[in-house]
Amino acid sequence: TARERFLQTDAAINPGNSGGPLVSLDGEVIGINTAISSRAGGNDGIGFAVPINLAKWVSDQLANGGKVHRAYLGVGIQPVTATLAEQFNVKPREGVAVTEVFPNTPAAKAGLKSGDVIVDYAGVAISSPSELQLLVERSELGRPHPLTVVRDGKRMSLQFIPAEQPSEFGTSVGSTSSSQSQPESSQLEKL
Repeated sequence: TARERFLQTDAAINPGNSGGPLVSLDGEVIGINTAISSRAGGNDGIGFAVPINLAKWVSDQLANGGKVHRAYLGVGIQPVTATLAEQFNVKPREGVAVTEVFPNTPAAKAGLKSGDVIVDYAGVAISSPSELQLLVERSELGRPHPLTVVRDGKRMSLQFIPAEQPSEFGTSVGSTSSSQSQPESSQLEKL
């Protein structure tokens, strides 16, 4: 759940049919039903589905190699709030702030630094940590991807070469060694 933006639906999903398709009015499969939230446990609540693009990405990897390979940067990140936007000379929600760069990671090799704001990844403007995480983890391993960062108020370009995320590398942390003012731990993430 920390990785994905689920599709939310009020279509009837009963306990036991998780894994079934979520179908559009045009008959297209747009998601895989995953969970339901209801007061009584029946179809009177809301349902959540994994978007079909994620399901295809995972199933292609499983079919071709039997394992899902996710790329990672090797940084701690947080959203750019209005207060941070002023400090970093960017707009609110423009990019994500790098709170920590872990040693011997693709981010360290790319030259990212704590205090950088990642505003663009491979030509896609970034506005949230989850958006960056989804883009990075699905990146082709070993192929360079351009990063645009704001450092000390100036935009600069870096080249990032994705590597496979080690199994021990987590998706969220409770603290970081950043010198920035610390938001609640739920806002900090490892990527």
